Amino acid sequence: MNDPLVYLNGSLTPLSEAKIPVLDRGFIFGDGVYEVIPVYGRKMFRADQHLARLFRSLASIGIPNPHDKAGWLALIAQVMDAHPADDQMVYLQVTRGVAKRAHAFPQEMVPTVFIMTNPIVLPSDEVRAKGVVCVSMEDKRWLRCEIKSISLLGNVLAAQNAAEQGATESIQFRDGLLTEASASNVWIVKDGVLAAPPKDNLILEGIRYGLIEDLCAANGIPLQARKITREEVFAADEVLLSSATKEVLAVVKLDEQTIGNGAPGPIYQKLYAAYQLSKAA
Repeated sequence: MNDPLVYLNGSLTPLSEAKIPVLDRGFIFGDGVYEVIPVYGRKMFRADQHLARLFRSLASIGIPNPHDKAGWLALIAQVMDAHPADDQMVYLQVTRGVAKRAHAFPQEMVPTVFIMTNPIVLPSDEVRAKGVVCVSMEDKRWLRCEIKSISLLGNVLAAQNAAEQGATESIQFRDGLLTEASASNVWIVKDGVLAAPPKDNLILEGIRYGLIEDLCAANGIPLQARKITREEVFAADEVLLSSATKEVLAVVKLDEQTIGNGAPGPIYQKLYAAYQLSKAA
């Protein structure tokens, strides 16, 4: 599909024809939020949770929500239905809108709303069987990481750091404590117990975070949300990544150090199998 239909401010239009004014605050300031919803078999996965996070992000930066839940679902369905793929990745973006350039919020703005979708691309069976390599770095981002902001320069630089070293992700630490990767939540396993950083302003609470909590409860996997030191990550039996496009993925090497026995471990295997079952539910 060379020129898919997208939604922009009330209309479906070919992507190549979708335009915004240069004074849109999303373009000028990165003043906006976004959300990404996976679709399997033309059914949105955990749409309620994704929309709830979108609504929280909008409220956090004072952008009026342009639609209620039913309105968002109807708009997303229009874009999904116009795309031939059964498995998709829907992208939603809301900016504060168009105004004369000034840092403070202008009054009575109309938000810019954009929705597009593409075929979802998941890790291959070969990648899953081998696991992935990551690198570590200091987390230098701002302190409101719980907002799914379109101001993603810190994440972009972290992802580029990984790319330049031939790695899948940069796993970040702030003051010696694990936060998250450039586009994933990070989990560790030690002695059969899964642990993740707490849900606070230093990480984006991925929708998979809540899903993995549910999967752990259903499958008898002990789970802790707590502060995790850099030393604990490198000494872990397993390190896992989770995101909409990775689902759950095993890290087998961090920097030059092998994690565990250098292969995806039993907690990963159990969580990945449970994740696939949840998609079919």
